[in-house]
Amino acid sequence: MYHLIVTHSILRYLVLLSVLLVIYLAWEGLVFKKPYTRLHRVATASASGISQLQMLVGFALYYFSPTAQSFWQTKSMRWGDGLFFALVHFGLMSAAIAIISVGEALAKREADERRRFRILFNYFVLALFIILVAIPWPFSPLAQRPWFRSF
Repeated sequence: MYHLIVTHSILRYLVLLSVLLVIYLAWEGLVFKKPYTRLHRVATASASGISQLQMLVGFALYYFSPTAQSFWQTKSMRWGDGLFFALVHFGLMSAAIAIISVGEALAKREADERRRFRILFNYFVLALFIILVAIPWPFSPLAQRPWFRSF
């Protein structure tokens, strides 16, 4: 299970970077009226793919995690790591990945480049906001995890 935690920890930075890249490219396309190119398609597909891979690793981690399993055994609604990871983190991150996937699919089907950039920007900013809320930052009052896991 430790390998899943390390993988999940590394992938989180790739997810954040790829989502930020898509947001920047969509903003740049909107503001400077640039054409939608292969770079935009690859960046969007990569961000969606990396985030879905992160979700799969997260699901495996959720299934094997003693923190989530102990929550479901006790079903204690007292605030703590169990409640955060079993419900809040799991639910918000799943919603964020779904929003990223829907945004990518809608943008892919849109013919107008301005609307395509606007869709990408709106959906990815919303997903980023949800992701930032649901991350167990080292300074978070909800649940804390270190910036980097040691190998």
